[in-house]
Amino acid sequence: MMRPLYPLSTRRGTTTASVPRVETSGPVERRDVTLDTMSAPPEIPDLVASTLDLARQRGFITSTRHETGRLLASLAASRTGTLAELGTGTGVGSAWLSSGAPKEARIVSAELDPALAEDVQELFADVHNVEIVAGDWTTLEQHAPFSLLFVDVREVMESIDVLADLLEPGGIAVLDDFVPSAFWPPIVDGQVDIVRERWLTDDRFAAVEMLIDPDASLIIATRR
Repeated sequence: MMRPLYPLSTRRGTTTASVPRVETSGPVERRDVTLDTMSAPPEIPDLVASTLDLARQRGFITSTRHETGRLLASLAASRTGTLAELGTGTGVGSAWLSSGAPKEARIVSAELDPALAEDVQELFADVHNVEIVAGDWTTLEQHAPFSLLFVDVREVMESIDVLADLLEPGGIAVLDDFVPSAFWPPIVDGQVDIVRERWLTDDRFAAVEMLIDPDASLIIATRR
């Protein structure tokens, strides 16, 4: 089931594109206009909407963007085995993964706050291939190797050696919540983003940074 787009759950920027303008007479011409969104269906999965409702109830200011979520669902559709989210929050990322993953795939996610983990467990009670664990992200190491890892916690991203060992060959790491930089090495707030630089240059991965919004980017890194 799908629900209409949750209006307060995502942040949108603007981008410029060339699109056709149809006149009442004469040929079709093109002009540059400002778009406030990417092309995407207006609905989101019910489970995603429920996790966003929980985020609002809990006072979370930001959650996984819909653009990132749709990417997670698309990648999850190609995965088998075990997928993981390191840092559950209210379960938005896991809900997007679940919306795309095959039914035989397994999704595990860890949340440090036990009370929040319990609330998320209730939301996923009827989703039999998703397990929400109360504990530090390292508690998920017992479920490795992973075919996909979703990480949006900066401190976790710093543990690149540990994360590399958790991925199976061909496994994908999706690292979220970067600020786009036009420089190399990437510079944010006057400092080199060492974590991003290392992920993009580590020989164990084929990695690329993707712009998902004018003010946000993520890294996709595939384990060689």
